[in-house]
Amino acid sequence: MTQMNTAVHRLVGLLLVLAALLPAGSAAAFADPPLSVEVQDTAGVLDQNKLIPALEGIEFYEPTRVVIYTYNGSTEDNLNEEVLRFARSGHPEWISPDGQKWADGMFIFALDPIGRHVGTYMGEDRKVSLEQRSDIQDAAKDLFRDAQWTDGTIAGVRRGAELINQPWYLSAAFLITAWVTAGTAALGAAAWITVRAVTRSSSRKEIERGDQSYASVSMDLEVTELNAGTIPEASRYGGHVLEKHRTFLNRYNTASQLSNKVHALSRRDLGRRRHLKLAREYADAASELDALDDVIADTNALLNRAGTWPAAWDRQLAPFRKDLAGLEQLLTKRHGQGDSATAAALRSFRDQSHRDIERWTAELAEAKTSPEKALDRLYDARSRLAVLLENHAQTVIEGFAKNEREAQLMRKEMQAAQDGLNHKRRRSYEPSILGTVYPSYNFFSVATFNSGLNTGVSGVSSARGGGGSTTGYGSSGGSFSGSGSSSSF
Repeated sequence: MTQMNTAVHRLVGLLLVLAALLPAGSAAAFADPPLSVEVQDTAGVLDQNKLIPALEGIEFYEPTRVVIYTYNGSTEDNLNEEVLRFARSGHPEWISPDGQKWADGMFIFALDPIGRHVGTYMGEDRKVSLEQRSDIQDAAKDLFRDAQWTDGTIAGVRRGAELINQPWYLSAAFLITAWVTAGTAALGAAAWITVRAVTRSSSRKEIERGDQSYASVSMDLEVTELNAGTIPEASRYGGHVLEKHRTFLNRYNTASQLSNKVHALSRRDLGRRRHLKLAREYADAASELDALDDVIADTNALLNRAGTWPAAWDRQLAPFRKDLAGLEQLLTKRHGQGDSATAAALRSFRDQSHRDIERWTAELAEAKTSPEKALDRLYDARSRLAVLLENHAQTVIEGFAKNEREAQLMRKEMQAAQDGLNHKRRRSYEPSILGTVYPSYNFFSVATFNSGLNTGVSGVSSARGGGGSTTGYGSSGGSFSGSGSSSSF
């Protein structure tokens, strides 16, 4: 270890000497203001009184002609194609004499604030890699997302100046390689220590989570048995809950064994991945038991109309009420298709459901309906909501997808969310009577819809190049192959 440290220290020392020598050369190279700054702000979003002086003050490694072009397009547009069309129609000087590339010395920065695209285009003597073009675009995106069009453009051009014709000794690849070589041994050790510390902390949190649930279950064990003993087995709901209870003691014994195992782990053991998995298994087992003993208590209270039945009934309504409360946010979000017929059906259902909940609760209180009937009504309402959400999902898919391939991708993501396949761990157990009787995927919730919509839109956008880079110039580009790309923000 001492020899390794000595070698690392020597290499770091050499690199520090090298770093000290670099600024003199780099400063001389980084000293050319733009040859010219041209702004074609057809979108009308730039403050040219601020923009032009700022761009004229940016230094490039080589004299460069800077062009800023903005236009109002749409999400579906190909910005590359639009920039080329604009250049061909009115600015042939942006294009090389043979018409196949961008002109030498050119750096074009393009913005579509409506379609939310940003693009960068360079002459052959100024071109950078696709990764570096993405870097330039990314430098502007945070500001563009906040509608700071002028500041974002300045940030993008400034990052372009740092990367275009950058000397090899200032490239990220060279610097990273040099410093990584020096720091590999030290970082490797530090990373190992960090991973162990993070794993240890995670294990302790999982054990604490498990202990809290396990203590609650243990404290209520006798009460849980008494509650189970008075649940009417003839009831369809009571019978299903009792089926779950029959394995309760076996699962409690399993949780006890897991508790003994995790509490026998040493501090060093807690830092190992396999023991984190064991701690998580213990926490999950105890948490599910804790939820189940609450359901057993609620089933007994509601079916037997015990004094606590109103609180038990409220807990059964809670997941449905949460879905109803979240509908408006879902419908008004971007791509939510809130003005569609299926959205109107969801809003109408929400308003009616609020009235139904009040009526069901009043009839239960007045003994005009049975607890089983009330649960049946709640099941029917949640099932109806699932159907309405599925209908609206199709509306959203038809509104966003451009073709059947994209529609299939979105349907797949929606279904995966409903089945719980988007989660690394299985979907959590719903602590309600309906959640115990029916599988969790039986109800298409608003949270599930949101998850599926987000992953579906993200997946389609990535497939289109929305999250990454689009490099082609579309059907009108012909054989044009100038260096350039665009991406969404």
